[in-house]
Amino acid sequence: MEAEPGTWHYGVMARWWAEFNVSGPEIDYFRKFLEARGQPALDVACGTGRLLIPYLRAGLAVDGCDISEDMLALCRERAQAEGLSPNLYRQPMHRLDLPRRYRTIFVCGSFGLGGDRDHDLEALQRFYRHLEPGGTLILDNQVPYSYGSDWGYWLKDKRTTLPMAWPPPGSRRRASDGAEYELRSRLVDLDPLAQRVTYEMRAAMWRNDALIAEEERALQLTLYFRNEIMLMLERAGFASIELQAGYSDAAPTADDDFVVFIAKKPG
Repeated sequence: MEAEPGTWHYGVMARWWAEFNVSGPEIDYFRKFLEARGQPALDVACGTGRLLIPYLRAGLAVDGCDISEDMLALCRERAQAEGLSPNLYRQPMHRLDLPRRYRTIFVCGSFGLGGDRDHDLEALQRFYRHLEPGGTLILDNQVPYSYGSDWGYWLKDKRTTLPMAWPPPGSRRRASDGAEYELRSRLVDLDPLAQRVTYEMRAAMWRNDALIAEEERALQLTLYFRNEIMLMLERAGFASIELQAGYSDAAPTADDDFVVFIAKKPG
């Protein structure tokens, strides 16, 4: 049996995500494509519904998929609280196999998670097959040199100091139900040849100052440069690939942390 891609979006981390990761410029940015380029749309790696639920609330026809059943359960719970009934599918993106085709597929903040290049190329090919003729894929990517302190670990001497030490316990965040959460992460490994990084996360939850749950999970991420993704999109069959600085209509520059790829399936 094929191993699942390694991510940390489960358990306490999923609860933290549902509670605190609910805003951001991506929501309005991706929405304009759904309104202009058509529906139905698919939110790949929809998580707990940060983009999906506002779109459903606005009356847009959007389905969601994610590898984490924990994330999907929280997304479904949030949607039902607003009287919404989304179509949600538990599938990794490289095994996408859904019963309908879409005018728009969007991937926000998740391409490369799992650290497997073959899976990422397969995912692009599956997106292509799930688009209607003339449909559009919108995919964002954080450029490798934007990762601040991690960028230095591409150097051999610097990598000898990995893994990083765990940061000390810090401040907790209080959720709407009174529970408190704390996340701590560290860089474990960086392979510059594979362009793959490995992180570890410790997530803890307290209630009434009593520790209820504490989990430690790992995440691998493949880092991609602009031209690599361009070539992968072309190999998957896409044409007319446009680039924008995230999250605006401007052309990307070397100073932008995110690049958005807008790729068309031929009509």
